[in-house]
Amino acid sequence: MGKILRTKKLTTLSELIIVIVLLGAILGAVYYFAPGLRVSEAKQLDQLNISKDDVDNVTTAEKIPLPSTKVSREVRNKPLVRIAAYAWNAQSGIIVSNGGPKTTEGSLMEKNGVNLEIVRQDWLSELRNMQMKFIEEFDRGEEFPDADKSAFAIIMMGDGAPFYISTMQQALDDKFGKDKYHVQVVGAVGLSYGEDKLIGPPSWKVDPKSMKGALISTVLGDGDWVTALNYAFANGLKVNPDVTTYDPDAVNFYPSQDDDYIKSAEELIKSQKAGWTVPLKEVKNGKLTGNTINKKIDGCATWTPGDKMVFDQLSGFTDIISTKEFNNQMATTVIAVKEWSVKHPDIVSNILKSALTASNQMKQYDAWSVRASEAVAETYDLETPKYWYDMFKGQKGSKNGIEYNMGGSRVFNYADVMQYYGISDGTNRYKAVYNQVSSYLSELNPFGFNESVKRIVPYDEAVNLYFVKNINDIDAGSAYKSDYTKKADEVMASGEWNINFNTGSANISSSSANTLETIYNLLIQAEDTKLRLEGHTDDTGSAAANYNLSQQRAQAVVNFLRSKGIPQTRFQSVIGKGEDEPIESNATASGKAKNRRVVITLLK
Repeated sequence: MGKILRTKKLTTLSELIIVIVLLGAILGAVYYFAPGLRVSEAKQLDQLNISKDDVDNVTTAEKIPLPSTKVSREVRNKPLVRIAAYAWNAQSGIIVSNGGPKTTEGSLMEKNGVNLEIVRQDWLSELRNMQMKFIEEFDRGEEFPDADKSAFAIIMMGDGAPFYISTMQQALDDKFGKDKYHVQVVGAVGLSYGEDKLIGPPSWKVDPKSMKGALISTVLGDGDWVTALNYAFANGLKVNPDVTTYDPDAVNFYPSQDDDYIKSAEELIKSQKAGWTVPLKEVKNGKLTGNTINKKIDGCATWTPGDKMVFDQLSGFTDIISTKEFNNQMATTVIAVKEWSVKHPDIVSNILKSALTASNQMKQYDAWSVRASEAVAETYDLETPKYWYDMFKGQKGSKNGIEYNMGGSRVFNYADVMQYYGISDGTNRYKAVYNQVSSYLSELNPFGFNESVKRIVPYDEAVNLYFVKNINDIDAGSAYKSDYTKKADEVMASGEWNINFNTGSANISSSSANTLETIYNLLIQAEDTKLRLEGHTDDTGSAAANYNLSQQRAQAVVNFLRSKGIPQTRFQSVIGKGEDEPIESNATASGKAKNRRVVITLLK
């Protein structure tokens, strides 16, 4: 009889083996299911830097009288509609079109019959709550819900929309039933042009690899998080997707308190000045080491006035990368309740029309930019008009010999928005951004994103351009076109891509479809750059055959991009390098795989 289980049929040794197996299974289950024990391994995704792209049209128009500061009496009998938004300078056009937080006399909103209130709200969670409260009242039969702290639309970063819309849709489905209510992008009114940025020590810019092991405070899922991701992936750095752990071999993120971009700046300042640290479980290669690291915040991803706060209070920091480089990444995007909007399309279209008209005035007449800064300061109840005027244009500073940039925004006129969404020229820039960020969410799973939503809402469901196309009596202007006639010499970025081909041929494997789509999504956001493609092979076969094969494979990538609309004139050179420039040893299968690649260089 065994002495452990007290059975007659088993020996003590047999019983011991059974107990060990059962104990292992139990511990394995605990490790898998218990939060805080199972961790995600840091990931490295292939990306290219995004360079300058001038979606910046001006439609000649006579100067329109400036709006007054007096609240309009003409529209006070019209239903009040409310939009909630971050304090963000790229919203200047829509704010000045309203004359301030409430529609004023002589404003474009008044002219177009809209009674609008714009409410500052810097917390992402509260933006969601305001829109949810509006839907709750609408569901109870209120045609024009106007309860305090409710809003039919919010304005946020367009690259944050996949996260916001997908999580909001799941909440709506859970509360009201599947697909009863939706939120959708209905248009854009501006663009961040340097205002949103990654801030860190200058060494991150000189040697991006020095970011390894850094902890960056930011709002996860938001546009500034995306900017930091782009910089990390463009420079071959891994990203730790688990905010509860610290990976010394990856870039780590700390989710800022209250989803507030101002807190991102404050957390960096507090950590650097007061020594505040975050306790994190150390992880290496996806496995916990058992150590807890008390880690300082090393950098932050934020925007104005967060950037100025950092540079005013800290020395030894600069802007590492911003939306001046990732220019098409971050449109000032209006997200509205679909079911309400389709019942009141003229209100939505007239809000957009007013904003786009005011923006065109700002592009031509400085007095409109000055008036916009006054309206922004009043709406946000923050800083002075001069502050917002200067920050809109972008400012440079220097501290202890370290230079930095602050601010930088653009506003959209009608020609801009028609081009940005590809309505006027067929190249949908926003779709590329939306799809790119969707892949980040899927791969990195911030806040357990994949477990909290049943799916990422696809672009075609998330974006409704009817309200833009429904705008009447506005000059669309002409779309900006890139000039590829001149030779480009300066390298903007260079990325190596492992594109799979069928053995011994130049036919691209179906397994590379996602990689090619990612390349395309990024290239159309860098429209002012020309392209150089180099094909490379491993050393299988003769050198002469590999030269031909590498040329054919590079050309196959060109053919794919041309089929998607990238013009032939944009390709400055397409070269096959054969097996001459390996990046790993050809003695191993993994080395050979890395050597079979296409290098895409962006030139200006």
